[in-house]
Amino acid sequence: MQPMVLKLSASGLPDCWLNLQEAVTEMTADRVLYSFGSICHRLYGGINRHGERSFLDVPQILVGRGVRCSKSGVPALSNRTLFARDRHICMYCGQRFPTSQLSRDHVIPTSRGGKDEWTNVVTACRRCNHHKAAHLLDECGMELVAVPYTPNRHEYLYLSNHRILHDQMNYLQQGFRHFRA
Repeated sequence: MQPMVLKLSASGLPDCWLNLQEAVTEMTADRVLYSFGSICHRLYGGINRHGERSFLDVPQILVGRGVRCSKSGVPALSNRTLFARDRHICMYCGQRFPTSQLSRDHVIPTSRGGKDEWTNVVTACRRCNHHKAAHLLDECGMELVAVPYTPNRHEYLYLSNHRILHDQMNYLQQGFRHFRA
């Protein structure tokens, strides 16, 4: 699996991950204002009549011109990114579990008007989720280990990619929320 290229908006905000083909398309269609970071891919082309081979270096980070990948300010919610946000820790018992033993739990159950959104969902082990069922926390004597929150774009892009390169990580970390106890 090849590393992805981080695309930023023209204003410098993280926008999305591009696969190699998408990144090359952005570059060759002149939709890149500038780029930075180390080269993560080198693509070779043909050989000219002087025996020189052409190539295209693809950097780790592209700053796009025009159309953004993501129109919404709120990152998409998926179990994969939710579990990553909560670090695979059940927000009720505080234990770490493999993905196969985790589920999404609604702090305020949907049957009671709770919404399927970042601030109302947490990672729960199957045992805790089953115990809580469709109850409110005070009804079943449970408490949250941490408060659910909506990750910002920097955090979301970090959570959604398994293979982040050094320059990409340095850029994304600048926008992480830092909580102090």
